[in-house]
Amino acid sequence: MSSTVEIDLTPSAAARVAAIAARQGKPAILRLAIDGGGCAGFQYKFELADAAADDDTVAMRDGVSLVVDPMSLDLVRGGAVDYVESLGGAAFRVTNPNAASGCGCGSSFSI
Repeated sequence: MSSTVEIDLTPSAAARVAAIAARQGKPAILRLAIDGGGCAGFQYKFELADAAADDDTVAMRDGVSLVVDPMSLDLVRGGAVDYVESLGGAAFRVTNPNAASGCGCGSSFSI
């Protein structure tokens, strides 16, 4: 497992993952994966994980882990996962310096 800071987890995202994991009785591990599709070409996929894989990159904050597989990391390297609450709702959002464009909903991007 790599521990270099290649992706970050904000304090608000860490707090939200911890709350969701506690409610579901799962470890506080958020997996970020990139899937093809979405309105802009790629889409972000979030889920609670039971453990990190051997080749995952892991970012830690406040006892919470963010895990990203190598292929997905290539598309989000240098970014951060945040948890944002707004009038439009609450969601995890990725600040991705590699995205050339995104969609209005913030859940997909292109490079």
